[in-house]
Amino acid sequence: MKTILSLFILLLSHSAYSAENPSVVMDTSKGQITIELFPNEAPETVANFLAYIEKDGYKNTTFHRVIKGFMIQGGGFSAETGAKVSTLPAIKNESRNGLSNKRGTISMARTGNPHSASRQFFINHKDNAFLDAQGNKWGYAVFGKVTMGMDTVDSIANVKTGSADKPRQNVVINSVKVVGN
Repeated sequence: MKTILSLFILLLSHSAYSAENPSVVMDTSKGQITIELFPNEAPETVANFLAYIEKDGYKNTTFHRVIKGFMIQGGGFSAETGAKVSTLPAIKNESRNGLSNKRGTISMARTGNPHSASRQFFINHKDNAFLDAQGNKWGYAVFGKVTMGMDTVDSIANVKTGSADKPRQNVVINSVKVVGN
């Protein structure tokens, strides 16, 4: 019995999404969002995201595009000036990693070029499987999921927006900090 219990505990500690994955806390003007990152499935994307966090690259940026029932997008514009902020080089698209754009997952935003993601990300407000890679079509790379704070995501998704889905009042990302790995 003791051996079976030990084996069960060992299996639990090595699940696909375990405490071994790093987590970050995104502090926003609407509340906090805790996100578990998936470095095994999206190593380059997670490394890129963490590189921005390490240099405080998301501090005082905004969620600049909000579409309720779709997603909230942020990380690319200054809360103070509204201008685009500098980026690291674009990364390769890791959308063929087996992860799906489900409610609460975080993915990289990009242009029509599949390998153009740099710093902007979005959190899916609903299941958006149409954003996944399919056949020879590139998708949007999922690299983590919200583990706490979906109420904050919902609050951001419910802000009033104007043209280009821009919130009428800034929704600010105050900071993003790594909390474990």
